[in-house]
Amino acid sequence: LLDNMSNDELREAVEKRNQIDEGIRLEASGGVNLDTIKAIAETGVDFISAGALTHSVRSIDLGLDLA
Repeated sequence: LLDNMSNDELREAVEKRNQIDEGIRLEASGGVNLDTIKAIAETGVDFISAGALTHSVRSIDLGLDLA
């Protein structure tokens, strides 16, 4: 898991991984949103975790009362 890294740091991590074992999977997280996701994907990481999907959700009070 590569958390809160710059795109340059992500690219460097991908390069190092490729030298060691391309079978290792790398996931980027932190600062991921619609404005940044394309550039993060272009670094070569395998997965991207977007916490913004859950951090910005509005909740509702929903009850399923069965009588």
